[in-house]
Amino acid sequence: MAFEDFKIWLQQRLGRTPSPVVAVLRLEGVIGGRGVRGITLTKLAGTIERAFRLRGLKAVALSVNSPGGAPVQSALVYQRIRQLAAEKQVPVFAFAEDVAASGGYWLLLAGDEIYADAASLVGSIGVVSSSFGFGEVLKRFGIERRLHTAGRDKSMLDPFLAENPRDVERLERLQRDLHETFKGLVSERRGAKLAASAPEMFEGEVFSGRRALEIGLVDGIGELRAVMRQRFGDKVQLRRIEAPRSRRWLRLPGFAAPARPALADLAEELWTAIEERLIWSRFGL
Repeated sequence: MAFEDFKIWLQQRLGRTPSPVVAVLRLEGVIGGRGVRGITLTKLAGTIERAFRLRGLKAVALSVNSPGGAPVQSALVYQRIRQLAAEKQVPVFAFAEDVAASGGYWLLLAGDEIYADAASLVGSIGVVSSSFGFGEVLKRFGIERRLHTAGRDKSMLDPFLAENPRDVERLERLQRDLHETFKGLVSERRGAKLAASAPEMFEGEVFSGRRALEIGLVDGIGELRAVMRQRFGDKVQLRRIEAPRSRRWLRLPGFAAPARPALADLAEELWTAIEERLIWSRFGL
């Protein structure tokens, strides 16, 4: 039992009213990203469950700072939070920091109430795919790409072949399907709060926190600590629940240093960092 939990338990045994507790979960990084700060349910499941197990818990506050990423991981994290909120009958408050866009906004939807800073970047309710085409580079060096499949549609938009209109049509069909799922969730969670006069909210546009409030994507302009004190009093305890951090290259006295990662591993980590940097840069961050 953690010291704070013991303190609350002791106060309850002595008949005293303990201070209300709000668990703070920080969701930061690219969703589905493979880096240390990438957001996936595998990395966060235990942390989310610990947040909902705190003694004296009155609410869970989500601090979201994410430019988006994998839609499946967005959905999985969202669903786990909503499942536990319903099971424990605990309200969830979500707060956008610098950016909560695309999958980041999907995470915000886990909140029963959503807040943002006036300058936060919120929304981007859409689907995007990007890649490169290297076909001309191969021709320049006299390299021939050979690709064999069993099944006509097994390969799609191979970056080393010329773009195929049929592949583009298939990709757009998938994107429309995912977009409809995203729009449906927004409509379900925000309901009548959404402004009927702002259809652009579903076209992938990103909004300032102030504009997001006007069109119903958020409930208010506010910062986590201030809103929680206003809601639960000045004595509210904000308990930050940390995800365990990986220490891949930690060296302890008396222990041999771990083997250096292979060149392929370093290349993968570098490429992951570049991909994440490109995603963040879409929002000027």
